[in-house]
Formats: sequence, C-alpha cells, structure tokens
Amino acid sequence: MNLHSCKDAGSNSSAHRPTDRIMKKKIIIQTGKGKLKLKKSKELVGLKLSKKQAKVEEKKGVEKKILDHLGGFKLVALKEKGAALDKALDSLRSEKDVKIGTHVYIAEGSSRPMIPTGVLYITFEEGVSKEEQALVLDEYKLKLLEQRSDSEVTARVTPQSPNPVKVASSMQELALIRRAEPDLDTLVDEYDEDINLPTDPLLADQWYFNNRGIVPSAGYAIRKGADARIVKAWERLGNMGSSKITIAVIDNGFDPNHPDLSAKIFRPYDLWTRSSRLTQGDPRFTHGTSVASIALAAANGQGIVGVAPRARFMPVSGTSFSLQATEEMFDYCIKNGADIISCSWGTTDPAYDLSPIKEAAIAKAARQGRNGKGCVILFAVGNDDLDYISYYAAHPDVIAVAACTSQDTIASYSNRGPEVWVCAPSNGDWPLIAARASWDQGTSLRGPGEFRYWIDGKNRGNRYKHFGGTSGATPLVAGVVALMLSANPELTAREVKEILKTTADKIGPAWEYTNGHSRKYGYGRVNADRAVAEAIRRKATKPQPQPQPQPHVPTSTDKGKSKLYRLDVNKQKAQGWGVQMGVFKEFSNVLTQAEIWRKQFNQPLIIYITSIQGETAFKLVLGRFDSVDQARALLKQVKATGQQGFLRKLSDFAT
Repeated sequence: MNLHSCKDAGSNSSAHRPTDRIMKKKIIIQTGKGKLKLKKSKELVGLKLSKKQAKVEEKKGVEKKILDHLGGFKLVALKEKGAALDKALDSLRSEKDVKIGTHVYIAEGSSRPMIPTGVLYITFEEGVSKEEQALVLDEYKLKLLEQRSDSEVTARVTPQSPNPVKVASSMQELALIRRAEPDLDTLVDEYDEDINLPTDPLLADQWYFNNRGIVPSAGYAIRKGADARIVKAWERLGNMGSSKITIAVIDNGFDPNHPDLSAKIFRPYDLWTRSSRLTQGDPRFTHGTSVASIALAAANGQGIVGVAPRARFMPVSGTSFSLQATEEMFDYCIKNGADIISCSWGTTDPAYDLSPIKEAAIAKAARQGRNGKGCVILFAVGNDDLDYISYYAAHPDVIAVAACTSQDTIASYSNRGPEVWVCAPSNGDWPLIAARASWDQGTSLRGPGEFRYWIDGKNRGNRYKHFGGTSGATPLVAGVVALMLSANPELTAREVKEILKTTADKIGPAWEYTNGHSRKYGYGRVNADRAVAEAIRRKATKPQPQPQPQPHVPTSTDKGKSKLYRLDVNKQKAQGWGVQMGVFKEFSNVLTQAEIWRKQFNQPLIIYITSIQGETAFKLVLGRFDSVDQARALLKQVKATGQQGFLRKLSDFAT
C-alpha cells in the first residue's frame, strides 16, 4: 500500500463521476447469483397517487389498469407506446395528485413486469468506513434506511435521486461497493388462483399457520397475526409444496406407522441398528415423531397438517455426541439426497463444545450436499434460558432457530445469542400440536389422564399431543424451507439462509434489534409467504450469462480523447489532514478526476493505493493541511459547490 501526492494530471476526458455513469443505455443489475439485463417496458408504467380513492384508470393518457398493487404502485398501460412513453410518463408526473411515476422493466428472457420499489440493498467492501459509505449515499442523493451491519445498508431514493435501477447499475462500478441490488417487485403467482385447504380436523387449531386471534377448540385468546404465514405461502405457491423435496430429520423415536408419516418415508436409516430398521417402542424416545410431523405431516384428513405436507421424509435415527456418528449421519444425508436437515437437539454444556471434526462434518453437508448447492441445515438454539445457544446451532453454516409465542413474544426458555438467525412460533403461551408415537406415555409433569398430552386436558385425538420448545420451532422453519425449494429448487443453502433473514418479520421491541438483528429473535419471526415470494422472484429473474467487457484500446480514431498524461509523483508522509473525495477502480478515472478537482480547488490531490477484495483501488484526498481547521475550511468550500466529501486524517493510511 502506498500514499502518493498527485500534483498535476492533464486530460481532456469527461469527469468519471457516478452521476455521469447512470446515462448508459444498457441496464445491467446484480440479483441473486449473478446479473440481470433489464429493458424498459414500451407500454407499462407504475403510478402512486396521493389520494387513495382516486381511480388511476381515469387519469389522462392511461389506457387501462393492469394491477392495483405491485411494489406499492398501480400498474397501468399508457395510450402512448414506445418512444412516446417517456413523454407521456413525464406528463403524468407533473400532475398534482401523482406522487411518483416510474418506468416498468422487463428482464431479458422474461415477460414479467418488474417495478423498482425505490429501496436499494447495498453491501460495501470490507473496511469501507461509515464516512465513505455516507459519501456514496450522498452522491446519489439516497436516504439511509437501515445500517444492517458494518458493511450492509438499505437506502431509499429521494426526489433528487436518479432511477433506483440506474443507481444500482452505476454503483456496481464503484470500488467501494461489493454489490448493489435494487428492490424489484414482480408477478409471483396467478392472482385468481386459489387452493383447497386440507380437511384435517386439527388444522383450525394450528394457530401458527394462520393466527385468527383464538384457539377454536379451547376458546383461548391469542394475538391475531402472530403466525408464520403458512396458509398464505400455500396460496402463493398454488399448492402445498413438492414431493421432490426431501426433509431429513435427525432424531430418536420415529413411529413409522403413524398415519401422518407412514406413506412419506424415504430412505430411512438407524445409526443404532446400522440398517433401515428404525428403533421403536422405547418410551424414553418419542421426540422424533412429533418433530417430523411439524415439518411434513401428510394432508390426509386425519389430524394435523405439516408445513410442507407433500415433502418426502428421511428419518435418520440415533442422535449421538460421537464424532464418528456425527460424520455418519451427515454423510448419509448428503449421499441419499436430503435437501434439508432438521435437528432439534444439541448441547450448551461447555464441556461438549464442537470439535473441528464435527464442525467439518456439518460444513461438508452445508456446502457439498444437493450436488454442490448445499443441504439447508437447521438446529434448535436450545431451551435453557441462557445467553448463549447450542454449540451445534452456533455453527456458521447452520440456521439457528429460536422460539416465539402465540402472543408474538419470545419464549422465555429460548436461548439467546448473536448466532440466532430467526425465530418461529412454538409454545410459551399456547402450544403447537404434533403427532405422537404409539408408545408415547406422555409427561407426568402435566398430571394424569389426558393432561399428560394436552395442557387443558381435552383430548383432540389419540395419535396427537401438545408440543413445543425450540424443538417445535425448528422443524416449522424446515418446512418453510421445503416450500421455498419447491418454488425454486436451484436456491443454494446460502441463498435460503439469506432469504429467511431478509423476509422475516420484526417482532418484539424495536430497541432489541441492532443493525436488524436481535439476540432473542434473530432477524425476526419467519414469514413463509414472503420467503416463498422471494424464492419465486429469484427464479423468475434468473440472470442470463453476460459477455465480459473488453478493455478499451486507444486508437487513432479516438478523436477528442487525450492519449497523453503528465504526472508528477512525490512521496507523501502520512501526516496532517485532507478531504477525502472518492474511491476509484480505474487509474484513468483517477487522472481525469484529479485534474478537475486540482483546477477547481487549487489544491494537491493525494492518492492512497490500497486493495479491496483483492482488487486495486484508489482513494483520493484533496489537500494536505497541518491542522484540522484548515481541512474543515476546504470541506466547507467543497460542499458549497454541491459536492460531497469528509475529513480524513492522513495517519489513517499509515501501513
């Protein structure tokens, strides 16, 4: 890393500033795994009106309304098409009751309309300071919405900002930014499609699917809306998931004859018998039957319904602390086609922290399973009311699941910690309902008779019982993942984890969240509907391969472009103060901008050469002063011209 003073640089090229780059004709943005090429629709636009009751189809120039709600806009077709559409949209924007008018985009290879919501998800390179981040946001006139982490922010365009799609496309060329993705909404299902809900008699009591504010069989009041949006996710999919998705449940006490599980079993394995014969009948082991049913109980009209009732069930029996057994259970899941691995067990005993061998076994499944897309692995955080979670759940490749209640509060027993990823409904107020093994003797803690199985003593069927803990919350999220993979089987394990994070609902007090994360709730309560919608969106906007840009080689036909530069370089001590103005990837842009700022402010330009994510980057600092007050005066002068910068202590660049 070097620090140089650039005293003079001559060029007749135009300034390479972010606001100049947004004018390029091709619009290529980052989304999902790669890049997406967009073009403007020739007939559709999105409008937001100031009066909710106003009829958009009555606006001058509107041919017809297409949709009432898409990304917060009304989607309409205009009478003017093609090249005339821009002028027609500008005319609508000038009307008093039109708050916002936006272009609609079409992805290459798709016919679905896409509307930018105005929000951008921006990830800066590691080491980019908050001041440098603010400089970028100011350059595009963006409003910061949330500082999600040291490097991740969400921002919204303002009336002074360019179009959010063009902003994102432009930002991708900045050395400071790893990725910039505009929030786009598109059609994700058929709006006139409905789904016939299962007829299973206990579905009405499964409040965690669709909380209507009461448990019908008990007349017990709960908080309306405190659920995981399972029914809405089914409606969005138009079905209840795919039979091609396999959920492996690693546990003990599976009843293969239970009517909600028997027809779904796929490649079972028992670590104790070393065969497909599952260990049964021991009253100490009944847990696995209940856990599995939360995720995938069949919709057969007999009792409860699982979150993903069409998913295949791979029971892996015989949980163990053994290193060999841990490797064996996860390797079995990889080799036999498990898409999801749900584990409602673990340990918080410091004496039994994970060894590197166990960490590697879990990491291998998360990265090599599903033919390289990775098995999605979920672990319960534990029920010990501790300020740290199960060592298994804390593994970085795992989705750590906490428990919340039917009142949308954290379950008091649920462990807490920075690794908690999401929470999901379970007991703590009113419990879940789960399948019970035929040899399940219930719990003496609840008393005699039906109280062994039901907290209110009311029998709801001999093959079922009340259930809860983080053991119940974890398979619920596993079922949500199965619905996501049903919608988009190409999602990687990392993408699934990211989607669960960005689509979760924040519950509990706002002050408990820091950069969008809570030690109790993780990134919030899982929202199956939003998660499935995002999975569908990513499938619909699957990027097309883009040609790699070729470097420009100057030729004699480059009229008006300078081919010569005069550069005087002196070593600059890392002392004093200046005003940082920008960061660039291309050195030719450094030369161009340095000349402009040198002439405009009559100050030397200092270049700090560094590396961001393995690529060379150039940070430009204007001026070099002994006192911060002198640098502050220059900063005031810079801002008076409408440009942005911030004070920079040159010793920050000392290596």
